[in-house]
Amino acid sequence: MSERSDTFTVEVTLPSERLDRFLHTRYPMASRSALQRLIEEGEITVNGEKVKPTHAPHAGEVVAVHWPDPRPDKAEPEDMPITVLYEDESLLVVNKSPDIAVHPGNGHERHTLVNALLHHCKGQLSGIGGVARPGIVHRLDLETSGCLVVAKSDAIHTALSEQFANREVEKIYHAIICGAPSRNQGEIKVAIARHVTHRKRMAATEGGGRSAWTSYEVARRLKASTLVHCRLHTGRTHQIRVHFEHLGYPLVGDSIYGKKQNAKFRELTGYEAPRQMLHAARLAFTHPKTGKVLACEAPWPKDFAEAVEVLS
Repeated sequence: MSERSDTFTVEVTLPSERLDRFLHTRYPMASRSALQRLIEEGEITVNGEKVKPTHAPHAGEVVAVHWPDPRPDKAEPEDMPITVLYEDESLLVVNKSPDIAVHPGNGHERHTLVNALLHHCKGQLSGIGGVARPGIVHRLDLETSGCLVVAKSDAIHTALSEQFANREVEKIYHAIICGAPSRNQGEIKVAIARHVTHRKRMAATEGGGRSAWTSYEVARRLKASTLVHCRLHTGRTHQIRVHFEHLGYPLVGDSIYGKKQNAKFRELTGYEAPRQMLHAARLAFTHPKTGKVLACEAPWPKDFAEAVEVLS
């Protein structure tokens, strides 16, 4: 089954009707539990926003439904190289390569970080994420490199998830953006929602959406571009990419956000970025077992370092 998306407008308000039941009537081939999962994962949105399965549809609302590729029944161990920044009996932090997906899905059924982790940890990973996402507490985009924490037990997974939810995890990213911001530092507080018509895109929005907060400082000014250090105070999908596109300075190499600015950047510099230039440089959190702060830093991968050198 290939991926497909449907978008429609609710014609009549149905009092006391839940979104999952409403959609089950429209798509009887899908179970209610499957629809609930898609709603909870943001694959089904209302007016571009993530909602709960209990949401009551109202006339005029735009519902977007994305049917992803079938997921594998179970991810299998694969002997693949991974870079471990820290590891003990409870968890590990890895430096994710920019050319590897975190978990199976969306055309990447094998050769993912999960496959490598299953081999490395000999299956000793948290089961909260299901058989396709064992140990995965948070995610990075396919092209984003850097720090990612993995839980080896459900208890550790739960404790780490609570820290992420409570905004207690320090997340520092390095990014190369098109153009030159006039300010050397700033705060971006703009809500983010899923794009109404383009499922793979998110969008900055002044009304609705989920609150999102990114702070940044200029680290180095480059040719037609700027190296910035960003702190994520929230963790929305594509947050840094969407926020900097909103400011007019999209990430260098981003194929989804800021295509016009990237075309101008390539014309000015002659440089073709191999991917979106985004790297999770630092991750710090309280270790659930020891109660001490664990801080990990990931060095730039070769392509990011080369980009900075070429553009300097």
